[in-house]
Amino acid sequence: MCGIAGELRFDGHAADGAAVGRMLPHLASRGPDGEGVWRRGPVVFGHRRLKIIDLSETGAQPMTDEELGLTLVFNGCVYNYRELRERLRGEGYRFCSTSDTEVILKAYHRWGADCVRHLLGMFAFAIVEHGTGTVTLARDRLGIKPMYLAETAGRLRFASTLPALLAAGDVDTSLDKVALHHYMTFHSVVPAPRTILTGVRKLPPATVRTIQADGTSVERVYWQPSFERTRPLSPGEWAEQVHDALRTAVQRRMVADVPVGVLLSGGLDSSYIVALLAEQGQRGLTTFSIGFEAAAGESGDEFAYSDLVARKFSTDHHQIRIGRQRFLPAVQRTVAAMSEPMVSHDCVAFNLLSEDVSQQVTVVQSGQGADEIFAGYSWYPPLSGVARSAAVDAYAREFFDRPHAALARQLSPDWLAGSDVSREFVAGHFGRPGAATAVDAALRLDSQVMLTEDPVKRVDNMTMAWGLEARVPFLDHELVELAATCPPELKLAQDGKGVLKDAARGLVPAEVIDRPKGYFPVPAIRHLAGPILERVRDALHAPEARSRGLFRAEYVDALLADPNTPRTTLGANQLWQLAVLEMWLQDKRI
Repeated sequence: MCGIAGELRFDGHAADGAAVGRMLPHLASRGPDGEGVWRRGPVVFGHRRLKIIDLSETGAQPMTDEELGLTLVFNGCVYNYRELRERLRGEGYRFCSTSDTEVILKAYHRWGADCVRHLLGMFAFAIVEHGTGTVTLARDRLGIKPMYLAETAGRLRFASTLPALLAAGDVDTSLDKVALHHYMTFHSVVPAPRTILTGVRKLPPATVRTIQADGTSVERVYWQPSFERTRPLSPGEWAEQVHDALRTAVQRRMVADVPVGVLLSGGLDSSYIVALLAEQGQRGLTTFSIGFEAAAGESGDEFAYSDLVARKFSTDHHQIRIGRQRFLPAVQRTVAAMSEPMVSHDCVAFNLLSEDVSQQVTVVQSGQGADEIFAGYSWYPPLSGVARSAAVDAYAREFFDRPHAALARQLSPDWLAGSDVSREFVAGHFGRPGAATAVDAALRLDSQVMLTEDPVKRVDNMTMAWGLEARVPFLDHELVELAATCPPELKLAQDGKGVLKDAARGLVPAEVIDRPKGYFPVPAIRHLAGPILERVRDALHAPEARSRGLFRAEYVDALLADPNTPRTTLGANQLWQLAVLEMWLQDKRI
């Protein structure tokens, strides 16, 4: 929930309140319910509020505790804030609100930057100590909530979105060639701290950065799951532990002073969430599914499965059907909502879904993350049994959109990184100790990098574009820790997510558990034609695109001549991949 922004100065000048003021309108959709600014010398904090917990003005931000000498801006939700408040109250702290924001303030005073270890939830925050001028920036363990940074000599700015930093001005908007390589190779994933722009970076997940008044700073990673086998359990015991941990995660995410709904795709993950909420006694739960017109023989909805789940658990279910008249305008709006360019075709689906859902509820639970922690994707089985020494090549064959040699024939020479930097990144990650098998190494990489930079970012960007808070129980860090230690063969069983399927049996309908894996179907993006294809053509032929010259002209011409056949390794439309990048750059006037 919410949007945060700020400026820190280390050059003896007062922070620029006008620059923070320029950022806040670009965060308004994340926080439509209020705005606040706090200034003191070299620090300015800004905040846009979405009211979820403590709807009164006592929960407004920036929040200052003059007695403790602290000011905080915070985006997210701390699910165990009530328990922490009682613990801190027992240690003598007094509270003026019922908000989780105030709990972070007191927790920081009690434990310092180590307070993050006590927080269960999703968060990005900045806190300043009045007496020392020390500022602490922190991001949650799985990077569910974003924090973008722009640094120049003597100054640091931060914000919940990249476009907000651009609005503040004085940002180096040249393209980062390494990030471009990642975008084109790693399925639009640009690992932190990079972004596609040289002058904008992001605080990595599970990271705390402590900045002194003179600008010197240190970063530390405070959490990392172990992929060691530490639990000698039977398959049945594993399923039971997964079920119990997910039940707890779902229950935690019902904490709110407003109603909480569920995005119900009809797949196992979201259906399991609905089933667990029903098991816990939730009645009249509101659920939402979206569908599109079919194209090229491909269905545009999974209503048969979502309707089945809605009927079984008696939810207040809403089918959202999207026709052609709504789809084309949503494409440009979706690109505009991206903090970074993202190639996944279901970004448009999430944007349209969020638009309609936000008119009825402010908070939803969603099933993102299950595939990355329980091995649900198609590229994990081919890694089974692969020697650890051959794991990088095997992963690249299955996941990378194209090899480096192909990219060299597609990017203009001036834009190609000097080496295969994406493979080097994966090799470095796979080379870390602690993941014994190729599958473990891939799951560790995907859960710590790909998950944050694609599915999680996608859901955050598209829901917050409409002031809708999405909570992801599969990314409860205790569940992630449990899944990491589960033997890969139990996760790979039953065509993927075997242990999760076993955990769900008896609660979720078998037709949902045993169905073939589906994806958010958006046929109009997967099969480009008509007005959507013309929009793509316009973006790639725009004067800005021609001037930039990212791609070889013969490559672009070949794609436009055959827009739907050349696909990436994972089946994404290569033409769409190029077009999204250009549309995003043009939308940001870069």
